[in-house]
Amino acid sequence: MSEAKIEAWLDEDRAFAPSAEFTAQANAQSSIYEDADADPVAWWRRQADRLTWASEPTTSLEWNLPNATWFADGTLNASVSCVDVHVKEGRGDRVAYHWVGDAEGESRTITYRELLGEVCRTANALIELGVKKGDRVAVYMPMIPEAIFTMLAVVRLGAIHSVVFGGFSAEALASRILDSDCRFVVTADGAFRRGAASPLKPAVDEALKSCPDVSAVLVVQRTHEDVDWVEGRDHWWHDVVDHQSDVHEAQAFPAETTMFIMYTSGTTAKPKGIFHTTAGYLTQVATTYNYVFDVKPETDVCWTAADIGWITGHSYIVYGPLINGVTQIMYEGLPDSGGRDRWWKIISQYQVTILYTAPTTIRTLMKWGHQIPAAFDLTSLRLLGTVGEPINPEAWMWYRMNVGGNRCPIVDTWWQTETGAIICSPLPGISSTKPGAAMRSLPGISVAVVDDSGKEVGNGEGGYLVITAPWPSMTRGIWGDPDRFLETYWSRFPGKYFAGDGAKLDADGDLWLLGRVDDVMNISGHRLSTTEVEHALVGHPAVAEAAVVGASDETTGQAIVAFVTLKLSVGETEQDHARVIEELRAHVANTISPIAKPRQIILTPDLPKTRSGKIMRRLLRDVAENRSLGDVTTLTDPTVVNMIAGLMDTHATSED
Repeated sequence: MSEAKIEAWLDEDRAFAPSAEFTAQANAQSSIYEDADADPVAWWRRQADRLTWASEPTTSLEWNLPNATWFADGTLNASVSCVDVHVKEGRGDRVAYHWVGDAEGESRTITYRELLGEVCRTANALIELGVKKGDRVAVYMPMIPEAIFTMLAVVRLGAIHSVVFGGFSAEALASRILDSDCRFVVTADGAFRRGAASPLKPAVDEALKSCPDVSAVLVVQRTHEDVDWVEGRDHWWHDVVDHQSDVHEAQAFPAETTMFIMYTSGTTAKPKGIFHTTAGYLTQVATTYNYVFDVKPETDVCWTAADIGWITGHSYIVYGPLINGVTQIMYEGLPDSGGRDRWWKIISQYQVTILYTAPTTIRTLMKWGHQIPAAFDLTSLRLLGTVGEPINPEAWMWYRMNVGGNRCPIVDTWWQTETGAIICSPLPGISSTKPGAAMRSLPGISVAVVDDSGKEVGNGEGGYLVITAPWPSMTRGIWGDPDRFLETYWSRFPGKYFAGDGAKLDADGDLWLLGRVDDVMNISGHRLSTTEVEHALVGHPAVAEAAVVGASDETTGQAIVAFVTLKLSVGETEQDHARVIEELRAHVANTISPIAKPRQIILTPDLPKTRSGKIMRRLLRDVAENRSLGDVTTLTDPTVVNMIAGLMDTHATSED
């Protein structure tokens, strides 16, 4: 794809306007921004009526920085709003989940009525094991329905789940169990990845050597691999859950009851236990899912291609979609489990209408080639979404053309574990879109881009993204560490929430995310975003994916090191690679500035990624600076980092 074509896409006069179909559907809500801006708190109180209340609140926001409560005197049960209400109101036969296993042909279909029965059985089993209100339950599970049954059962009891991604090490699991004082663990013997069994129970056993207060471990038999067993502590799911009653009377709890703790990761510092409470969180995930994805519960089949071990899975596989009563895909495997056409088979088979995934995954699909999705009927799709990191314009356009058939709006969403729900995104039918832009904050949410002094910047300028007023799904703190919460998020710009992302406003005042500000490099006194350089690299027709880091340099302070994966169509000879490297350095210089020209470009067949698809740039910085590597057990393929380290000298080029 040519640079001129990308520039044309980015021309403000060529923004993608909503289609006639979406515009017609949106006319009834065309005043949504005006209504929300007039009185955000009152607007959110109206949105809270999406929930099923046992006793409705008479209060909305109570704010004493950094502490907020929303709808505090109301009572409800999270599980009832997600499941019971649909059965009670006659929607029990609607499919809640089409579960698709790692292996082709392995699937389950679960209706809302069946989901309610499974959640009740699981809740009754947890009661038998001793779980009660306020207890913390660690969930270390593959992407199987029992993971969702467990989450909903835990909150049904007024307990607190702490879902730990199944790719984390025993050490990482132990640290999270200890920090939140979990007394119960739900896990599986293992998971499947590309047809191979990957053990989970052994990591639990290792973790619990340092967690003596855990009294019960509930284990799903998934892989049927042999596992060690501790009598009295370990219990098979089929022995404890399957015989339980499918009826459980849910109790109502106060609106600010804590629902879950989710630990942030990816740095060498102690992980932060971000916790969210019930009513505010549920209100915002339900509202944003409804508006951002324009859901039609009677007809949509929605696929959030993420893992429930991350906040995207919590908010937009479990709670937000279930409150809206939609039908979803839950997929266990990787994008190429069973072949590189696996995703397109699933979309075609189940007639998926909404797809929500990460830019990293989109770039991987790009690398495999447009001819693969072209072989399938994807016309059921009507809306596409992106999440997790800023998306580069070329990936945005590839997604639109080759997946969405040039007809599907793309909602490029920005939010974080700490925000709980989407904060910035276009709205289909209401907002025009630009390739790679998040456009603006959602109704009822106030954001700004500020400079170092906290002053708002003008159009065409960049700075730091802050949220200037409370929002319902905001984290209520860091578990057990309120001082760290205040220092981390509220001290940089007094009175404003700042979680570390940079942003810029274009000439129209539309919002573009630049990634983490700790990914800003200082090159000879010039501040450059790693995201900007990455976007320039993947704008070259030879590049499938790129990751950029700053490395120490005696002359310039920092120098740019780029790790690049080429498309399969590029030649494999040394001459081909040398030519492409020089083209890429020149391309970055022309696109951004000669200052941005990478000192080194390392061509690699893959990049180090977690199983959620995020590139571990921290490890690439270690490689670039020849430091010893930290924990690599969360990577899909831990050998990738060592392979890249071995390529450093082979594919390095010195700056002119």
